[in-house]
Amino acid sequence: MKQKWIACLAIFTLTISFFLPTSTFATTNNQNAINEKLGVPIIVYGSSLSDAEKEIVKTALRVEQEPEFDEITVSGQDLVNYIKDSNSSSRMYSSAKITRQDEGKGLIISIVTPENITQVTAEMYANAMLTAGIEDAIVEIAAPKPVTGHSALVGIYKAYEVKTGEALDIERTDVANDELSVATSLTEDAGISDEKVAELLTQIKKVIAEQNPATREEVQQIVEEQLSKLQITLSDKDRELLVDLMDRISNLNIDFSKLSSQLTDLSTKFEEKFGAILQDEGFWTSVKNFFNNLVDTVSSWFK
Repeated sequence: MKQKWIACLAIFTLTISFFLPTSTFATTNNQNAINEKLGVPIIVYGSSLSDAEKEIVKTALRVEQEPEFDEITVSGQDLVNYIKDSNSSSRMYSSAKITRQDEGKGLIISIVTPENITQVTAEMYANAMLTAGIEDAIVEIAAPKPVTGHSALVGIYKAYEVKTGEALDIERTDVANDELSVATSLTEDAGISDEKVAELLTQIKKVIAEQNPATREEVQQIVEEQLSKLQITLSDKDRELLVDLMDRISNLNIDFSKLSSQLTDLSTKFEEKFGAILQDEGFWTSVKNFFNNLVDTVSSWFK
């Protein structure tokens, strides 16, 4: 189980909660200067949180350690604004902190309460955000009790628009939500691991970007080829869901090659940012070696 979370960390996050005591991170984080170019972090809270639950979320997201920040709330009405045919009375609990990064820095996703986000993984969030058109941000996700984690994605959409002043395409956010639903369905109903689902979706998108299929039949052929390549067996129903999703994605003209470019040498990034405060040299060496080996594996998905 621990290795699974470290894998999620290495691929899409620089989450340090697995390696460093909270007090050590607080010292480092408090040294951060206010970013006058990109703005302060934005905290988005689910509208269904009680006052006590909101405090739990604030603690998990280390809000008190930010010198300055903005706050917004995401509601069921926001759900309707970003996702077609959704329920405006939906209860929203999962929350997030979004910190913009310079162009080319990529997405860094951290689920800081993994025990309370029961369905959506870091890889799923990252894939969905790229589909929706969100790049170059550090995103931390938290919930005060077990929830699926879907409302956090809507909150991220709203926060991104508030911070950038740019309107997201509802067709893309709607497809991104479908992608999240299909991904969770494959992990739960088809029994495929989170990592395998992430690899499958990434590979299919990469081939779609390369081949630019013109018909649903061509998309289906790409899906079939990748399922065979990764030795994944799906039911007719799940296969149909996947083909339908990828057919919608193929019509959005998204450059998914950017996903590959974000898989840089994470072990080097980690050492540059946190290596000075890691006292156990032997432990750091083992972590760095693990990251190097894992990044080699992930990078092979794009070859």
